[in-house]
Amino acid sequence: MREKLRPLIRGGRLTHDNFSTNAKSIVRGDTVTSFKDRVRDGDVTIGTFLNLGSPLVAEVCALSGFDWLLVDLEHGAGGEEALVGQLLAGATHDVPMLVRVESAERIRVGHALDLGAAGVMFPRLDTSEEVATAVSHMWYPPRGDRGVATYNRARRFGGDTRSVSDVNDELLSVVQIETSMALSNVTDVAATSGVDVLFVGPSDLSTALGCPGQLEAEVYLDALDRVVAAARGARIAAGILVGDADTVEAHLHRGFSFVAVASDSALLRRAAAAATRRKR
Repeated sequence: MREKLRPLIRGGRLTHDNFSTNAKSIVRGDTVTSFKDRVRDGDVTIGTFLNLGSPLVAEVCALSGFDWLLVDLEHGAGGEEALVGQLLAGATHDVPMLVRVESAERIRVGHALDLGAAGVMFPRLDTSEEVATAVSHMWYPPRGDRGVATYNRARRFGGDTRSVSDVNDELLSVVQIETSMALSNVTDVAATSGVDVLFVGPSDLSTALGCPGQLEAEVYLDALDRVVAAARGARIAAGILVGDADTVEAHLHRGFSFVAVASDSALLRRAAAAATRRKR
């Protein structure tokens, strides 16, 4: 018997159209595997952070072959007012768009989702209790406490006929591991219902471990192994931010599968520096 095909979030827009492999989904037998399922299953996906707040830069990145893009509202230059344009840029090219919210407040999470984000990254959560509360903001009642509004971009301005449970099931939840306390609680955090990815913030985590920026330090590498082990134990994905593409393979071998390569600003600066190197 064929498994029922589920609606898919494509690049920050919701669709019930015919599926195809170039829409960031994979056809496996008679079943279409959604972006969220690919991530949870440990398929390798490569993305980058969008820090510049520019829809045009977001579109350049969407055209560059990334599997997903993440709009950074915590450290990026653009705020929520610049979010829609970037989500639209990703949607144009069927690239799933995630958002790192400034904080785990319900209103911040709900607003990003109402605008059409395919998932949310949560920074600075230390305990499973904090994570459970934050993740609950992604879901409509009775599972969570997301405000029920249907006349928005995420719900096709009233034209989305999916059930609330289907909407809940399609959203990707990424929880960052950035502090010593989060690391000590990593097994419980990974086991928290609704968490899809544990994501290491290298700068913050290495600083918290007393070796800021020393990404070859034994204590830091041991921490990476703990995150990967916790993710595997909970059957979710382990993710990390890396500085450049040359280090991706080493992290894949370590057990990470959800990998962000730098950011739009870092990639642009590096390319610009390379272009002017001869002049120096």
